[in-house]
Amino acid sequence: MTKQAPSKILVVEDESHIAFGIKFNLEAEGFQVVIAEDGSIGLKMAEDPENHFGLIILDLMLPGMSGYAICRKLRDAGNDVPILMLSARSLAEDRTQGFDAGTNQYLTKPFDLEELIARVKNLLSKGTARVKPAIPVGKLKKYEFGQAAIDFEAYEARVNHKKVRLTALQLKLLEYFIEHEGRVVTRQELLENVWDLPGYVNTRAPDQFLRQLRKTFEIDPSHPKHFLTVRDVGYRFVPAPNASDSQAESDATVDVDS
Repeated sequence: MTKQAPSKILVVEDESHIAFGIKFNLEAEGFQVVIAEDGSIGLKMAEDPENHFGLIILDLMLPGMSGYAICRKLRDAGNDVPILMLSARSLAEDRTQGFDAGTNQYLTKPFDLEELIARVKNLLSKGTARVKPAIPVGKLKKYEFGQAAIDFEAYEARVNHKKVRLTALQLKLLEYFIEHEGRVVTRQELLENVWDLPGYVNTRAPDQFLRQLRKTFEIDPSHPKHFLTVRDVGYRFVPAPNASDSQAESDATVDVDS
């Protein structure tokens, strides 16, 4: 049997004693670790497809570029590598901003090395699913609605005959909407079942991803027909909309804002 190569981890941390402390402890666990002490350099290394990082440990406050900015750029480019963000900031709004940027987990400094290693192993075990489609066996493989045809196994869709690449998280969100088509799903429900986060986390990540889906699949994203928002409640996916569906969302928006 061929021995599996150790997972390769990128540590983006400008405090050398922390960076090398993490490196030595993770290498003792059998991981391969690379360090970047500058945000811009870390982003370039993360974007290089030849590096094949299985996980990024990302400090928040960095020279060159913040951890928030790095995280957003990677997610905007469709890179869904697991990210563990480190920060001395422990306020709820700091964690929320990290989740909004796209981090998977947030760990405050000072931290316990055993907890860090446990989180790393947890994220890597989930991250192995990125090599394969993030759709369980027996679930959706293809789906069509409106002008779109989604191929879950190829990580892509065709919208008006144009090919669009999709991330694993976008596909997971799409599948959840499709499985519950026509029903209102709450933000808490999405956080727990799509993001694997506690439902009480205060984050706008579902709203941001919904905007991405509208931009990709709606003819007019400002007047959606398929991905609807039910104000103060959640969201609803309608594969074959009629006039009343769009009007219902419009009415809900007017009632709340008036």
